[in-house]
Amino acid sequence: MENFLSLRKIICISTAFFLWGTALNAQDIPLVYDVENTGAHFPKPTMPAFADLPIIEQLPDPFAWKGRNGRDESFANWERHRAELKALFEKYEIGEKPDRPANITATFANDTLTVNITVNGETLTLTSKIILPKGNGPFPAVIGIGFGSGSIPASIFSSRNIAQISFNFMQVMAHEQNRGSEPINKLYPELVYMGAYSAWSWGISRLIDGIEIALSNKIDTKHLAVTGCSFAGKMALFAGALDERIALTIAQESGGGGYTAWRVSETLGHVETLGATSYKWFIEDMRQFSGSNVPKLPVDHHELMAMVAPRALLVTGNPDYEWLADASGYVASRATQKIYKTLGIEDRFGFSIVAGHRHCSIPENQVSEIEAFVEKFLLGNSTANTVVTTNPYDQLDYAHWFNW
Repeated sequence: MENFLSLRKIICISTAFFLWGTALNAQDIPLVYDVENTGAHFPKPTMPAFADLPIIEQLPDPFAWKGRNGRDESFANWERHRAELKALFEKYEIGEKPDRPANITATFANDTLTVNITVNGETLTLTSKIILPKGNGPFPAVIGIGFGSGSIPASIFSSRNIAQISFNFMQVMAHEQNRGSEPINKLYPELVYMGAYSAWSWGISRLIDGIEIALSNKIDTKHLAVTGCSFAGKMALFAGALDERIALTIAQESGGGGYTAWRVSETLGHVETLGATSYKWFIEDMRQFSGSNVPKLPVDHHELMAMVAPRALLVTGNPDYEWLADASGYVASRATQKIYKTLGIEDRFGFSIVAGHRHCSIPENQVSEIEAFVEKFLLGNSTANTVVTTNPYDQLDYAHWFNW
């Protein structure tokens, strides 16, 4: 009997270790989700007033709990980390992104998707030109900011039977918003302080709602991408971070407020620092963190990129343009790479920082890198090589910026 109990104990322990080990396998970690925000049910962390915020000189630890002691690197608790990071970015950088409204309708006719969102008796309308491949579908799709493929060559998508969906951000908020007078303000007059990156992310999410309503037979909503360049690269990054229905985010040359870390940018030259960015895009209160106060910001943009995890993210840079602060983007990318690696999904994040081309153009040596991410995360080609770390910064010591 004693031998039997000992054997049973060994089997139970072995089974537990087996299950624990398989839980860490990348194939068990979702590539995308069915809902916009899986962590909506978690309570918000404590968010101190500016005077009570601690000084954090290095890049903040994404695995440390916010507002309480302890840390957790397991994927099982990543959903809660994401929820805490979302709350902090909305509080200190962009303002609240409104939840999905109850009243949304959508129609598709003459290659145009029309989405009507009604809140408090006011209606905002989004219209999007859609290029569908020939055939029955459903097809993977890319949401391009401004154009159907953003600033990426359309052939990368059209040659692979991937639909192209344009997002007209002006229908939500202007590039240089007039606070309180933008289309979204009619729906949410109480959010007059909101930054454009909250508003535009909301608009992309509502466009995805419309796709689900009117195009579920034509668009494969399990394989959606979003992309944009420069200020639209920031837009794509925030959209991907805040909507978990997006399987692939490609943020092109996003600069300060995008893939760069505010803390690192503060140590560089004439670049887009926290104090020099456009406050039409962010909340005015973020200005209090400028200059020597940057270390009081409780988050940084390696954590914005990490919010895309476990979904796929490719960021690009162009060091020919000093303002983009790509050395800072490189440091933040190395930190993000470490986060993805800790979660066991290192191949789902890549960065490509390449000189020798115009801003928002794609050099030839970046095409294959973009194609690899498209192949793997929109078409399911598991053999595509998405280990992308192209950069000119071999001598840059990034490790001292994070010791977690």
